[in-house]
Amino acid sequence: MNLWDVLLVLTTLVTGLAGGVFAAFSTFVVAGLRRVAPADAAAAMAGINADAVRPPFMTLFGAAVVVPVVTGVVGLVGGYDGAWLVVACAVVVLVGMLGVTAAANVPLNDRLAASPDAAGWAAFDRPWSRWNHVRTVACAAACALSGAALAVA
Repeated sequence: MNLWDVLLVLTTLVTGLAGGVFAAFSTFVVAGLRRVAPADAAAAMAGINADAVRPPFMTLFGAAVVVPVVTGVVGLVGGYDGAWLVVACAVVVLVGMLGVTAAANVPLNDRLAASPDAAGWAAFDRPWSRWNHVRTVACAAACALSGAALAVA
């Protein structure tokens, strides 16, 4: 197994894991929060958002951005089969995960933190969830692209 193979496996792993975290929120975390009083949901989600910026999640999030980019560069420079699939994977992650997080989810998180009450939850819930679905799909697509590159390597 060479560096390219290791990076492909890591790219597939980190994009899949990041997508799994986002999928968990899209499929049951937010749905569970909708079962409680809006002010309680707002307070709980504000707490989740505060904890999300700790090393366990931020390491995974950062790796899901950096590893595909590094893998794409290594693949292109080394002339490896599947390199363009990983470049596409990196673009999808940069736009669909990092870009959406920075442009949509984080500003919504900040607004919820400033107003962790029923009104804050009402303004947060649906828009944040829609953008989180985008992140979920982007990570799934990135993982599939990386997996395809792994298959042709």
